[in-house]
Amino acid sequence: MHFAFDPRTELLRENLLDLMWSHIHPAEPVFAQQLGALDDRWAWDSVPVLGELRAESRRRGLWNLFLPGEEGAGLTNLQYAPLAEITGRSPELAPAALNCAAPDTGNMEVLSMFGTEAQRKEWLEPLLAGEIRSAFAMTEPDVASSDATNIATSIVRDGDEYVINGRKWWITGAMNPNAQVFIVMGRTDPEADRHRRQSMILVPRDTPGLEIRRAMEVFGYDDHDHGGHAELVFDDVRVPAANLIGREGDGFAIAQARLGPGRVHHCMRAIGVAERAIEMMCARAEQRVAFGRPLARQGVIRDWIAESRVRIEQLRLLVLKTAWLMDTVGNKGAHAEIQAIKIATPRTVQWILDKAIQIHGAGGLSQDFPLARAYAGIRSLRFADGPDEVHKNALARAELSRRAAAGDCRPAGADPSQPLPTTARSHP
Repeated sequence: MHFAFDPRTELLRENLLDLMWSHIHPAEPVFAQQLGALDDRWAWDSVPVLGELRAESRRRGLWNLFLPGEEGAGLTNLQYAPLAEITGRSPELAPAALNCAAPDTGNMEVLSMFGTEAQRKEWLEPLLAGEIRSAFAMTEPDVASSDATNIATSIVRDGDEYVINGRKWWITGAMNPNAQVFIVMGRTDPEADRHRRQSMILVPRDTPGLEIRRAMEVFGYDDHDHGGHAELVFDDVRVPAANLIGREGDGFAIAQARLGPGRVHHCMRAIGVAERAIEMMCARAEQRVAFGRPLARQGVIRDWIAESRVRIEQLRLLVLKTAWLMDTVGNKGAHAEIQAIKIATPRTVQWILDKAIQIHGAGGLSQDFPLARAYAGIRSLRFADGPDEVHKNALARAELSRRAAAGDCRPAGADPSQPLPTTARSHP
């Protein structure tokens, strides 16, 4: 068992760390200032300093690192994971500087895997070049979207077009005028098998009938530095039939393919958030004095710092194992681990951020430190791509089935020397 990164990953890590310290971290206050001066605050990717950082990233060969194959950097999940962690140390700026920011990453993966040649030419190429942004429209206000088969937005074939009607909300990045295309998930056949009712289709931003109704807030933050989260209305929106991604009924399968790598990306960036929080926690504890001695000498503070280190190390190993499994046995073979990191990561990082805020006192709640905003963002991850409870239920069901299939399910207190009941051995 080897825990060292391979030579290419090490070189990329060194290059990226240098970019972070020499360019991205110094640019954070400049980015905030330029963002505040925009006429349209949602168009966050148009600030000059981001353009400068993108040029430097491309010069260094740190562009589109997330995407495997010839269209991207050709990295495996395990190679990209530690790079995603580094970008998580500056989540508002670093992923975008490398063209590795969600939701564009997932949308580019969808177009790369399932898009037609014409779709890739029209939308994937400008996304890969960082010329436009995109959004992914799945979640709806009128149904329990934790069950994706509930999606009710209709996509109906009418000759050479599809007609779309429905409402979406919490659509990340949609407030940004540079989000030129939306990948919309809706229902094409209500009578089909529940996992074959949904399809995905490309809807350009300027299509008649598409209304971007309002921006949503997360704990009072509007997230304008990520293009916001929008509520959308589709009122007889017509697009060419050629805009369908894959075939009718492929939507659910495409969504699942999109979510696997995305969860590794989200989780590793969240670990980067936690690492920066631990650094801030330690610095604050050394600087502040209470009851005659630095906070760093208070037992409860040391307990929080130690617990934070233990929890983040455990989490990182789990996420890296998941990335390795995805590379070696595929997303389906790594399904249980993908669910596990989705459950564990936001909860763990949220705990660390909570302690960092506590150590910072009232300052931790303020805009003077990035902790409160980070807490709001990480808390939202417990809903993104499905709430904790859905993943826990599915993971437990899979574990019970696996144990039963392996013949390991015995009644509580049963004598292990006795044969298993037939039903326990033969359960599917």
